[in-house]
Amino acid sequence: MADDSESPLKSRAEAERAEAHRVYNEAFDLVDRARQKSPEWPEAPPRYDEDKLHTLNAKWDILPDGSVKRPDGLKGPVFDAVWPVLEPILKQQREFNSDLVNHLNRNIEAHRQANDALAQIVPGLREGFNGLCLFEHLTVHFLQTITPFVDTRQREVQEAIAELRNVAEVAQRAATMARREIERLKLAPSSAASASGAALAPVAPAAPEALAYVGFEDRFRGSEEEIRSRLTDYVPYFSGASDVLDVGCGRGEFLDLLKQAGVSGRGLDLNPEMVEVCKARGLDATAGDALSYLQGLPDESLGGLLAIQVVEHLEPGYLQQFLQAAFFKLRPGAIMVLETINPACWVAFFESYIRDLTHVRPIHPETLQYLLHASGFSSANIVYRAPIAEEARLQKVTPSVERFGGGDQHDRVAELVTAFNRNMDRLNSHMFTFQDYAAVAKRP
Repeated sequence: MADDSESPLKSRAEAERAEAHRVYNEAFDLVDRARQKSPEWPEAPPRYDEDKLHTLNAKWDILPDGSVKRPDGLKGPVFDAVWPVLEPILKQQREFNSDLVNHLNRNIEAHRQANDALAQIVPGLREGFNGLCLFEHLTVHFLQTITPFVDTRQREVQEAIAELRNVAEVAQRAATMARREIERLKLAPSSAASASGAALAPVAPAAPEALAYVGFEDRFRGSEEEIRSRLTDYVPYFSGASDVLDVGCGRGEFLDLLKQAGVSGRGLDLNPEMVEVCKARGLDATAGDALSYLQGLPDESLGGLLAIQVVEHLEPGYLQQFLQAAFFKLRPGAIMVLETINPACWVAFFESYIRDLTHVRPIHPETLQYLLHASGFSSANIVYRAPIAEEARLQKVTPSVERFGGGDQHDRVAELVTAFNRNMDRLNSHMFTFQDYAAVAKRP
């Protein structure tokens, strides 16, 4: 019923989202096409040539003295005949030249100022328009970044909604179980109380033999340098935190990393020999049981909690109470990191998990994530680690035309190879994936 009622709403939301994307893309294309390009700008006009002006002022007067002397000799009668005709024309030309030169002289300063102004304005206009083009380009680039930014935020919201849905589902189931338990206790209070008390009593994990387990870790878990390199990735989760508790601190590799990062931390381990190793290195460590230690702390006194390869050593009832106690002892917003062997990877299970006799039960990633939600943590992300190298995985095969020939025989071989490779992928997805995983939980 729920799926049927939600499907029309989901389809409508997807259709609205697709239409919104279409409208956005069309609007973005219009903005992109409207971007301006810088034109070819003209050069600023040159300054007026002062030499040419001086030359013009010196040559405009075609009759310097205002009159022409009559020549002697035979030229005299010719002059007398021609001059009366030319004199009015030359005088008119002289007056025109005078007016023109006067006009040029009066306007030369305005022309000079206009040229100077244009010489300053044109570069400014060019710079301003180029800045406008750059702004439009950056605006379009900004619009291009909005889409992935919004998509990222949308995915975060969807993941948060999914986490909230999981928490609500867990809370609903827990409330149903509690209601049934109350009803059962009402029917049989004495017997039910004793049975419930026996079921909820935590069974603390037994401390392994000190010297034997130290030697076991030295041989199979890895050297101190290897462990430090693996744990380095967890330090950023506790950046800026204080009072971080390392449950199952072992030889203190992570405590040493926290100390180098300026984060105050303390260790807890069942093995007194491990605790002595930590103390010898100047680290704060205590020998004891994790659940008892947590129950003895004030609420919201821890700024973070880390447990590396610990939860697989705990009985289910003890593990649930450990997670619940950790929830109350952590401050709001604090991070808890739980790393364990990934039993969904067969190689990790058969080569790592069953090797250690102190392991109690493997925990599937989805199971641990569910338990964290049931304990009240708002988010519990699974981070897979230690991938098996590609060369260690089952390898695929490729059919050879030279070896099997062509035609139908090659097609049959290719079909078999395809089926074989598909089976290799399936086996690799179960056997050769990630050897460890970490559940990163946050108290809301």
